[in-house]
Amino acid sequence: MLKTVSGRWKPAIVRYAVNEPVRFSILLRQLNGITRQSLAAALKELHTEDILEKVVLRQKPLHIEYKLTEKGEMLAGVLLQLERLTK
Repeated sequence: MLKTVSGRWKPAIVRYAVNEPVRFSILLRQLNGITRQSLAAALKELHTEDILEKVVLRQKPLHIEYKLTEKGEMLAGVLLQLERLTK
């Protein structure tokens, strides 16, 4: 589980997905300094680890959103508690 949230960007991505599904473009704007390649790799890893679910919205233009899975929601709770401890 620790490997899942290791790195600079994965905890932040999980945090942004806590309240609602997020899109790639929104994350790219919100995460200052992240590159498209780094974001794509982090999203892929979080999806592979069953932290995020990839939702394809069949509309024009096609949109993809990422939302937390049940496992991701549990992880987000732990991350939020750790964040509170460090304040």
